[in-house]
Amino acid sequence: MFDYAAARDHMVESQIRTADVTDYSVLKAFRSIPREVFIPKTSKALSYADANVSLDEGRVMIRPRDISKMIQAADIQPTDIILDLACGRGYSTALLSTLGETVVALEDSEEAVEKATANLQEVGADNAVVVKGDLKSGAKEHGPFDVIFVNGAVEQVPTTWLDQLANEGRLVVVMNEGRVGRATVFTRTGDRIGDRIIFDANVPILPGMTKPAEFAF
Repeated sequence: MFDYAAARDHMVESQIRTADVTDYSVLKAFRSIPREVFIPKTSKALSYADANVSLDEGRVMIRPRDISKMIQAADIQPTDIILDLACGRGYSTALLSTLGETVVALEDSEEAVEKATANLQEVGADNAVVVKGDLKSGAKEHGPFDVIFVNGAVEQVPTTWLDQLANEGRLVVVMNEGRVGRATVFTRTGDRIGDRIIFDANVPILPGMTKPAEFAF
């Protein structure tokens, strides 16, 4: 029988710690959450691979190196309220639930909500809830949020997401420009939004998150 616990420890040591992820609470989250629970049955062999894993409806589980660096950059505090956008089957939600006070995960189909909810119940993430809604609209009724985490790349950040950040709130997302993707942290300070690039990342663009076509006359 495959030893998932040993594979999980190896993932942390060989993929995450070597990527300069040093925050103890983040490392503990990756050691404690069984990634295989959130992987489709046909892809179980990829549970701890150093790769993005395709899920349903254009969603991916971001490779361990990248998602761990993004979570560390979010600087999550125990009192933080978190919005997890495009949560897929709920792996990111489970990780975030070990770090913050409450996690609201957003998906745009009932099937995705049901799958993520069942997985979160299985791992005991009782401070997280999955809701259905339009991804671009966010979840204003549950905000404002101290952290917004996006499971996929975008070409342009919707203003609705930035509007739902609390003061000093952080939004972490991969910004794609052409073939280049850069994990970026946006921070709200009063009415101002600042941004900083963390690292280059290869993450697929979320469906519907490309820039509108520009026409030349």
